[in-house]
Amino acid sequence: MPDPSAHPGEPHYVTRSNWLRAAVLGANDGIVSVSSLIVGVAAADAGQSAVIIAGVAGLAAGAMSMAAGEYVSVSSQSDIETADIAREKQALKDFPQGELAELAEIYRERGLSEETALVVAKELTAHDALGAHVRDELGIVDEQSANPLQAAFASGVTFSFAAAIPLIAAWLAPAETIIPITLFVTVLALAALGALGAKAGAAPLLRPTLRVVGWGVFAMAVTAGIGWLFGVSV
Repeated sequence: MPDPSAHPGEPHYVTRSNWLRAAVLGANDGIVSVSSLIVGVAAADAGQSAVIIAGVAGLAAGAMSMAAGEYVSVSSQSDIETADIAREKQALKDFPQGELAELAEIYRERGLSEETALVVAKELTAHDALGAHVRDELGIVDEQSANPLQAAFASGVTFSFAAAIPLIAAWLAPAETIIPITLFVTVLALAALGALGAKAGAAPLLRPTLRVVGWGVFAMAVTAGIGWLFGVSV
């Protein structure tokens, strides 16, 4: 299905915001958390097998946690939206004239004259009163409404695939070079994630890429520092 657009050939990317947010969050967390775990365990002077076991455990636990967390949080948003829509529906039954005046006031605040705002409010009310209030008063539109399952799937799947990148790097790397190779691969993966996320949202590439790489490197540095500070031989 093509992206809706008022201009042929120029799609609106805001319709991707829900799943794209969850996907980028999942992928970023997968790369950063598992690579940080690997670097932290390796910095504590653990053997390669211990590092890999920790990475696998982090991937499995993180994917489930991300999917469940997204589902619960987005479900809460969906519950709020549903409750607000129900209240608005009841208000339209109990106070139709007051709701009409409220809708007209919204259009006046957006720049329409008093007469035009009232005409628009009446026509939209006659066409779909609840839809007009949900869209223009509550700010809820179908393309951006909460979808818990979509968010959970996008976050869990992208976490798993992204977390596998530093895990595979640590597995293939010689034991004495796990940390530098994992760091190098992770920075590349973060840069690719930032660029892909920006590309999917039709945003400039540089700032999102630097943002993702910068925060990811900071997280890994903190984790590695803790590993070295409390390192023990295993």
